[in-house]
Amino acid sequence: MYPITSPSDSSRPFLTWQRITDWAQEHYRCRSFTKDEKIPARPGLLYLVERGSIRLVGEAQVSASSSNSRISRPLEAEEAFLGFVGAGQPFEIVVQSPFTLQAFAHVDQTSVIWLYWHDLDHWPHFRREVLDAFRHQHQRKLLWLSTLGQRRTIDRLLGFITLLIEEFGEPFDDGYYLPWTLTHAQIGSAIGSTRVTVTRLMGKLRQRGLICSYADNLIALPSDNPVLQKRQA
Repeated sequence: MYPITSPSDSSRPFLTWQRITDWAQEHYRCRSFTKDEKIPARPGLLYLVERGSIRLVGEAQVSASSSNSRISRPLEAEEAFLGFVGAGQPFEIVVQSPFTLQAFAHVDQTSVIWLYWHDLDHWPHFRREVLDAFRHQHQRKLLWLSTLGQRRTIDRLLGFITLLIEEFGEPFDDGYYLPWTLTHAQIGSAIGSTRVTVTRLMGKLRQRGLICSYADNLIALPSDNPVLQKRQA
């Protein structure tokens, strides 16, 4: 189901949100970040996006390729875009060698609150809201994995765009659009492809009328998109 609430509504999903933000200000647990600035997050803490959007990136240390397997080569970092966390939503940082998870502000003036899990003992209802939000994120990740299982790259690309716009899309006269920019390189890293291939396939999807652009080249799904109509049915 596509979003039907306004941005101001969707950014206040927790019943005790105002009390949390006041508490965070009093305890210096809130900070704003500029676009693409790394969030100094660490495992074991709970983070809440108060305003803006967070971009999650997975990084794995992989061996550099070599024509001679006997030559020792240093490990290289390989990054993959893992999705967004919007305003009013929680996230955690998980480290599992050789993988790490990093968070970056995707837009200017992104504000993040951090807490210890035991801080939620003061707000039991808020704890339930947070756990419900994590369960929802888990369900969306299962859909993401199903999309990435598609054999054809163009199917993975369209499924990926559809999932993002289902989750974060905002309406306009001719459909729904993703309110944040996303580079073709980032899309490629998410679906296991390259920037060049994504650019070519985006052109094909536009020609077929399955995607379109809104405002300053924001990705959008037109209202007559059959995938959109099927999901809304």
